Amino acid sequence: MKNKLVIVTGANSGMGLATTVELARQGATVIMACRNKERGEKALAEAKSRSGSSRIELMLLDLGSLRSIRAFAEAFTAKYEALDVLVNNAGVVSLKRQLTEDGFEVMLGVNHLGHFLLTRLLLDTLLRAEQGRVVNVSSGAYKIGAIHYEDPTLSKRYFVAKGYARSKLANILFTKELARRTKGTSLTVNCLHPGAVATNIGVDRGTGFGKTIVGMLRPFFLTAEQGAETAIYLATSPEVKNISGEYFYKKKPQALQSKATDPQAALKFWGWSEQEVGLHTEE
Repeated sequence: MKNKLVIVTGANSGMGLATTVELARQGATVIMACRNKERGEKALAEAKSRSGSSRIELMLLDLGSLRSIRAFAEAFTAKYEALDVLVNNAGVVSLKRQLTEDGFEVMLGVNHLGHFLLTRLLLDTLLRAEQGRVVNVSSGAYKIGAIHYEDPTLSKRYFVAKGYARSKLANILFTKELARRTKGTSLTVNCLHPGAVATNIGVDRGTGFGKTIVGMLRPFFLTAEQGAETAIYLATSPEVKNISGEYFYKKKPQALQSKATDPQAALKFWGWSEQEVGLHTEE
């Protein structure tokens, strides 16, 4: 990974921090894209210490804000010509229904729409790399997910699994359609299920609610380092340099349910996502 430039979203804790540390250890320059300045700076110091690398920097990014995403992309493209790897790792779980500042249901807004806009704005820099890679962290929870075009903010019958599963199905549909659109280029796009990982994903970002539950369950789950292994593999391994549009678990491609592989569903969802974030393409 020497001379490679990587962005990791949600890099201040859990799998994002573990991914940052390992990629930096392997010689990459890593940009930690984090929402909170104070937590980001603390994580930056930890990542440098654990990796033994000084080639790590912090850039602020709130995936729940289209304004913040556009500002991040503008700052990045002004400084860097090409991006080798984008790891779309950040994720939230919201026990109660919340909306982002742009009016999206928070899990779809952060886990999918934020990453959708970020990836689209950085696409030219990824295509300029010798062999760009996009790695989307999804989940096996997609199996109970549905898109809910009729009620995108989940104003009726909200429950956490419904929102989270939808956002993870969204990650896969996005992966499939972006892989189709970039076929024939040097870019690869893949997604993964990390397994059941003990992270702070279910902890309320404002109040800290959920920390006790996460602490109690931690012994039964994978560590963040174990959970990050497949994302790191997809970001670095020569074995997957010609593979695109796949869903991985434990470093192996996995079969998906038909709702996640329907090209018409992926195309429709792409168009809807563009509309939501204020983008438009001819196709």
